[in-house]
Amino acid sequence: MFIDFEESSTSERYHLMANTVVPRPIAWVVTEGEVLNIAPFSYFTPLSSDPATLMISIGHRPDGRPKDTLRNLRESRKCVVCIVDGEHFEAMHRSSKGLEASESELEVFDIPVQGSLEGFPPMPAGIKVAFLCEYLQEVDLKGSKTIPVIVEIQHLYLDDAIISDKAQIGLEFSAIARVGRSYSRIDKIIPAPEIP
Repeated sequence: MFIDFEESSTSERYHLMANTVVPRPIAWVVTEGEVLNIAPFSYFTPLSSDPATLMISIGHRPDGRPKDTLRNLRESRKCVVCIVDGEHFEAMHRSSKGLEASESELEVFDIPVQGSLEGFPPMPAGIKVAFLCEYLQEVDLKGSKTIPVIVEIQHLYLDDAIISDKAQIGLEFSAIARVGRSYSRIDKIIPAPEIP
């Protein structure tokens, strides 16, 4: 079966992509604007190691206004991208609820924070992995309501508790990812087969 994307609606394409590009890591992004904002995005991926960059696809509100994350990034040019684990799963999912720009998900959903580095927003308390990033650029997708934003990694935060090998920076960490409309815990490691 071949599905012609030109004949498919945006929602049909989303459904097909979300169910086949799996698992999708979740960027739980903290930005500062009128209030401290946190929101999850599953159209997210590492982009390059030189420069060290991540790409986050950010949609718009139903009324066409930019989401708070996009507006804050354009203004403050800083964000903290957290990788979600089981401890933060429910809080991350609740924070996907659309709130007014004057409302902070961190306050509404009682998500405690801890400091990061000077000049960057704080991050949820107890987070194990976080990238402290600066806004680099946006990608124009020919009139799309989705804006891919490229952020450059300035610092990586790793909780000492997940570092199993300090020399090689080996990590023991179970991340949460999107699989279709559901979630999955990524904790089964399959070693790579040897190449003859």
